Amino acid sequence: MLRYRVGVLGATGAVGQYLVSLLADHPWFDLTEVVASDRSAGRTYAEAARWRMPDEIPPPARELIVKDLESELKCDLLISALDPAAAETAEERLANKGFPVVSNSSNHRMDQDVPLVIPEVNPGHLDAIPVQRRNRGLAGGLLLTNPNCSTIGLVLALKPLQDWFGLEALQVTTMQAISGAGLDGISAAAIHDNVIPHISGEEEKLEVEPKKILGDFDGEQFRPAALAISAHCNRVPVLDGHTESISVRLRTKATAEELSAAFRGFRAEPSVSALPSAPARPLVLTEDDLRPQPRLDRDLGGGMTVVVGQVRPCSVLDWKFTALVNNMVRGAAGAAILNAELLVAGGWVVRS
Repeated sequence: MLRYRVGVLGATGAVGQYLVSLLADHPWFDLTEVVASDRSAGRTYAEAARWRMPDEIPPPARELIVKDLESELKCDLLISALDPAAAETAEERLANKGFPVVSNSSNHRMDQDVPLVIPEVNPGHLDAIPVQRRNRGLAGGLLLTNPNCSTIGLVLALKPLQDWFGLEALQVTTMQAISGAGLDGISAAAIHDNVIPHISGEEEKLEVEPKKILGDFDGEQFRPAALAISAHCNRVPVLDGHTESISVRLRTKATAEELSAAFRGFRAEPSVSALPSAPARPLVLTEDDLRPQPRLDRDLGGGMTVVVGQVRPCSVLDWKFTALVNNMVRGAAGAAILNAELLVAGGWVVRS
């Protein structure tokens, strides 16, 4: 297969470092550009990155010269880990220059012509790309967004229930790891022996993004799923792995055995399962009463598998359960690479 040249925007940050690490030895992609802030530009990546990953910086990345957002980039595809302030104009400007851009930022997630994609759930939403290109006058470029890290875990757990029984309403409470706040996002003094019951913007994202992902694209715009969602978001003293307590009301009543069958039977479409970063099982159900736990389960499937457990009746809605997602891999860097693979497989990326 042809190899594609990939650039990482925001390459020195927490998600950017995961992207650089995960792209090492990728079967389709070669990392050829790293982009960061003006203060990092002109230095080698090894000099500019305060490397926090457990393994060494991959050799192909070490000597790459960091560029700024105004530089000319020689690549076929961009994966963005920019913060929202930088992403606001940079990502669309780069798409206008002809680059397919896969973004972790929240800026364009709810735009009516921008797909918000989890490949195992809604790969058909890529059908919005021609509409986006027409609306924005893009020639070859495009914007594709990842959902919020907690949204990805939530929606992967909800998808089999939607397919089997339909969903009417849900309530979700998240216990989110400190890595989700970035390299320097929260101090040890603030999080030690503590739970912080507010994460700016998170509840709003969890209450709207799943509706777009689980909804339909009608050829011109997205039609959100008719689903009521209430979210509570908390930061907890866990390094990696977002835990979510979820209660759901189903459109069709179900037994515990039927719920288990739905969770266990969930698979991606064959074309998605064949992508290099796709886990063999995107969703795993555990029967262990003490699982899922971040330390024990966040790296399942290379960090790309969501683990569900504690399925039991809910006295207010119908059923409740717990889901765990690796926020840095499945919820961010790994999700972006999987979306990039989906674009390549669909013929949306041209090797120049």
